Amino acid sequence: MECLIQLVKSTQCRGVVKTPCGELHVFENHGVIDLYKLVAEQPDSLIGATIVDKVIGRGAALLLVKGGIARAHAFTMSQGAMQVLRDAGIDATCDALVDHIINRAGDGMCPVERATLDTSDPDEAMRRIKAFLLSNGILKH
Repeated sequence: MECLIQLVKSTQCRGVVKTPCGELHVFENHGVIDLYKLVAEQPDSLIGATIVDKVIGRGAALLLVKGGIARAHAFTMSQGAMQVLRDAGIDATCDALVDHIINRAGDGMCPVERATLDTSDPDEAMRRIKAFLLSNGILKH
C-alpha cells in the first residue's frame, strides 16, 4: 500500500489500482470517470484489488464495492464512503475523513456524492453515476 501512496503523491495521477496479479490501472481524470469506466468495461479487474485515490466519496465507494475491491486508501474520504466500504467488509483507511466531498467550485457537495446519498445499492449507484456522466457530457453514449 505504501508504494501506491507514494506513487500517487509523486505523480500527477489521480489514483491507482493494483490488481492481485500486479497489474496497475492509473487514473488521470478528475472525478469518478476512470473508476466508472474500469467497473463498466472490465468488471472483474477490481476483484481483490487495492486502490489509492486522492478523493473517495460515497459514489466512488459504491463503485468500489460493485467492483469487489479488497483495500482502499484515500488522501480525503467522506464519512459516507467510509461507512459504505466498512459495511462491505473492505479494509478502508484515509488521511482525512470529512463530512462530505466538496464540488470543484468549492460551494457545495460533490454532485456524485449527492446523487448517491440515499442508496446503498452499488447497481443503483452505477446507474445514477452513468446518468450524471452522460448528462454532463463527461461520458459519451
